[in-house]
Amino acid sequence: MSGDETVGKVYLVGSGPGDPDLLTVKAKRLLEEADVVLHDKLPGPDIIDSIPEAKREDVGKRAGGEWTPQEYTNRRLVETAEAGNTVVRLKGGDPFVFGRGGEEMEHLAEHGIPFEVVPGITSALAGGAVAGIPATHREYTSSVSFVTGHEDPTKEESAIDWQALADTGGTLVVLMGVGKLPLYTDALLEAGKAPDTPVALIERATWPDQRVVTGTLSTIVDVRDEHEIEPPAITVIGEVAATRERVIEHLENEPDRERAVEGSNNGA
Repeated sequence: MSGDETVGKVYLVGSGPGDPDLLTVKAKRLLEEADVVLHDKLPGPDIIDSIPEAKREDVGKRAGGEWTPQEYTNRRLVETAEAGNTVVRLKGGDPFVFGRGGEEMEHLAEHGIPFEVVPGITSALAGGAVAGIPATHREYTSSVSFVTGHEDPTKEESAIDWQALADTGGTLVVLMGVGKLPLYTDALLEAGKAPDTPVALIERATWPDQRVVTGTLSTIVDVRDEHEIEPPAITVIGEVAATRERVIEHLENEPDRERAVEGSNNGA
């Protein structure tokens, strides 16, 4: 609908990992100004509840739960913008880190809809950070890789080279990988990754009910099952994951300290 002066604008906004204090100033302002907010499940309850119900629409996707087809979300973005609205497409973390922001951006461009991207703090970095786990550390690793643990099920084969990731020796952060944890830990072990490699699972990072458990590549599946860790969660694999045990007593920014500490299990 290019050329129509009444067309609105879409903002592809990252909400960060879930703590409202970690919204960018721009994201907060746009949420207040928006006519329509199409949101995922992952921005977190505090952020979603702060948006007036009359202008928000849930288009979230959750593994094993409700599923909004991407085609529907794409259509709603165009429809609401063509009606002259200021539209915020609110995503957890950053729009372009496994958030389908790229697909939505291309769809908007194809339909002549003006849009703007507002980056957010990705949980790939924030999840480990709030748990006392740095993505890189001068003494342990100078590289980090981000992969999805929930690839498109229509793919004939994985696009992830687990052998190459095992060989790099850097930190590996897996997003959306709780359910398939046994598959990729086995893949890394088969690729030669040491069984005693430290691993951490951070569930609902920065949310009030955040939990963190730790183990090793060979024990983390049992630790997950013992503590019933569920999505959304990130997996951090590498020597940096052991840093948490050395700093936990003085780490003050865990949302629920008692709960988070009780959830820890070294497993080594």
